[in-house]
Order: sequence, then structure tokens, then C-alpha cells
Amino acid sequence: MTLIQIVTLAIIQGITEFLPVSSSGHLALTPLLMNWKDQGLALDVAVHVGTLGAVVVYLWRELWLITLGLFRLPTGRIDEGARLAWLVIIASIPVIIVGLSVKIWLADAMRTPLIIGWAFIGFGILLYISDRVGLTIKRIPHMTAGAAFLIGIAQSFAIIPGASRAGTTITMARMLGFERQDAARFSMLISIPAILGAGVLLGKDVLESGDTVLQADVILAAAFAFVTALIAIVAMMYWLRRQSYTPFVFYRIVFGIVILWIAA
Repeated sequence: MTLIQIVTLAIIQGITEFLPVSSSGHLALTPLLMNWKDQGLALDVAVHVGTLGAVVVYLWRELWLITLGLFRLPTGRIDEGARLAWLVIIASIPVIIVGLSVKIWLADAMRTPLIIGWAFIGFGILLYISDRVGLTIKRIPHMTAGAAFLIGIAQSFAIIPGASRAGTTITMARMLGFERQDAARFSMLISIPAILGAGVLLGKDVLESGDTVLQADVILAAAFAFVTALIAIVAMMYWLRRQSYTPFVFYRIVFGIVILWIAA
């Protein structure tokens, strides 16, 4: 791969991973639109590691709280950190089951412009409805195990390219009445095991494939994905202090229409 391809794909992944606009949809379409060869598993692993690093840096307080809570569990204390860890685990169960099933049975069958285009539009409309109808009265401390599981079920729909992992989880959280920033924050929090799991699966495939990839390319891709993801997270959270998800919905619908038009 050329330097331009590596940097472009890393930046796209970094920007779109935590915004409700589907990173998988963008990554699947970019090689088709640019007439590039598929980026391959190695680059996918690199950009996932980069975005994982970004969310870990941004949510370091929550992660530190979870770590302390888990260490206190043997003493019989279930504090806020342990409770948060339990919610993340509950929310991760559906995507683990669905992710493994899709990997085994469907593979890349859904990575088509037609599916991606309709997913951009359909899930974008759902995001708009939930953001308009949903109340803004709950924060993460108010979350129950049932709410976490429903958000986890929503996350499993992100297997569809164009649906967006961030988009589906935020949609469900807003529908359940969580504030916009808290919906995004919990979405990012439960992305950690999801991205880590995807990275492990992709990494396993890379090792088994026997392909040799230049170490410098992988490091470069991870670095660009990390920086752009961190900037995107900070920008989104700043926007959500006073604004809604409507601009992301508008982008999804317009982009989806363009994809369908090109595919026609």
C-alpha cells in the first residue's frame, strides 16, 4: 500500500469510529470509490489499535474507577467502579455472540454498497427519532443492567456495515432517556471490549495468514488513527454540550443517498 492509502484509511477510521456515522461503512467503501485494493487485515488491526488507544486516553478516569472497583470486589465492596464494570460486561454479551456468528456464517457478504447505503439512511433516521423523542433525564449512574443489555443488543446491529456501532448504541441510549453526552460516553466505554475483541480476531487472522507487513506502515496507521480519533472524540463531546445529533443524521442520509446513486 502507498503512504497516501495508509494515511487516508487511518484518518477515516479515526474520525468515524466514535461518531455515529459508521467507520466500517466508510472503510468498506473507500477502496471501492478510490479504486484501491482492499486494505487487508493488517491495516485493519493497526487502525483499531489506534482508535482503542484514543478512547482509553479519553476515558482514563472511568477506566481507573473500574480498575479500583474490580480490585475491591474480593473484599465484598461493590462500589461505583465495580458496578460500571458489570454494566460494560452485560452490554458486551450480545455483540460477542452476534459477532462470532456473523464472522462464521456471513463473513463479508454484507459489505455491499446497496446494504451500506440503506443502513446509512435507515439507522440515521432511527437516530434522529430517538434523539428528538428521547428525554434527557438520565446519566450513567442511573443505568440499570436491563438498560445496559438493551444498549448491548443495539450494538450488535453494528455488524451491518453502515449501521455504526456508535450510532446504534447512542440511538438506544437516547431512546431510554439518557443525556446526549452520557449516551456517547457509555457508547465509547463499551466500545473498548468490542474493539479489543475485533482486534484480537483480526490479529489472529493476520498471524495465520502468514502475510508480511512492514512494521513502519502498521505503526504509522495506528498513530494517525489514534490522533484523529482523539480529536474527533473531543470535538463531538464539545458539540454535544449544547447541540443535538442532527448534523450526523443529515450526513448519514445524504451519504447514503449518494452511495445508492453510485451503486444504481
